[in-house]
Amino acid sequence: MDAAQLLAGSRRALAKAITLVESTRDDHRAQADALLDAVLPYTGRSIRIGISGVPGVGKSTFIESFGLQLVAAGFKLAVLAVDPSSPIAGGSILGDKTRMERLSREENAFIRPSPSAGALGGVAHRTRESLLLCEAAGFDVILVETVGVGQSEYEVAAMVDFFLVLMLPNAGDELQGIKRGIMELADALVINKSDGDGAGLAARTRQHYQNALHLLTHGGFWTPRVLCCSALENHGIDAVWDMICEYRRDAEANGALGERRARQNGAWLKRLIAELLEQRFRTDPRVRAELPLLEQQVLRGELTPRAAARRLLP
Repeated sequence: MDAAQLLAGSRRALAKAITLVESTRDDHRAQADALLDAVLPYTGRSIRIGISGVPGVGKSTFIESFGLQLVAAGFKLAVLAVDPSSPIAGGSILGDKTRMERLSREENAFIRPSPSAGALGGVAHRTRESLLLCEAAGFDVILVETVGVGQSEYEVAAMVDFFLVLMLPNAGDELQGIKRGIMELADALVINKSDGDGAGLAARTRQHYQNALHLLTHGGFWTPRVLCCSALENHGIDAVWDMICEYRRDAEANGALGERRARQNGAWLKRLIAELLEQRFRTDPRVRAELPLLEQQVLRGELTPRAAARRLLP
């Protein structure tokens, strides 16, 4: 694939490039690797924002409202929305692009829904590569929306500059149910649906969350914040963007942003090594011949799983 069209900002070329990196065919993987090598010098200029939250918190509504504001301010925005996969056909179930109808019509907005295809954490296998391609195509802001909560927070936080968790205006059991690990990962909590009868509740919830977060710092320079907004009524959205810009300025000033991306690349390398080793293991002719037999012996109780594994490994 010619990288020139992608670097020129062609949306069609970007869509084709993401399809290429998502392919599992060996020949496509080779082409994708060559493309990524070619565009790598042109990446790293955008701000990468991860967005997660419990189902029903209004992630798509928030992203549309947030995205429309960014586009109106002159930014080019890419949204990588990872949908849960259909267990039957394997494709996306929710179709985020159809749920962001106004944003999808903007010329300077690119929305790419990708099925998670069973990937742990609700993040598609090639989201990191897709992110780099969007940067090479000239997008200033890249949002990564993920499915649900739990492992997804760890997956998203490992590829973005700023990690935002959307919350509902309810401080009761939800506050108690937040894991400390998620609290430590979040650069900010944003309480959505802070409108109507929920406005007062959201303000009280904000104070509860802020009290829980005030002892946490990120890199010694950033204390996670809690904001309220209403994506439906489009208020409080500008404050979220101002906060992210402040974080980026501070992170760049003290070198924290570069260090964070370096750590992410190191972790990504280790994960890719593990994936490639497993792929080579499973495609090895001897393993493919012996594995079914050893599996049967393990199922019959004739061999321990450890012993079977050691027979397959040199």
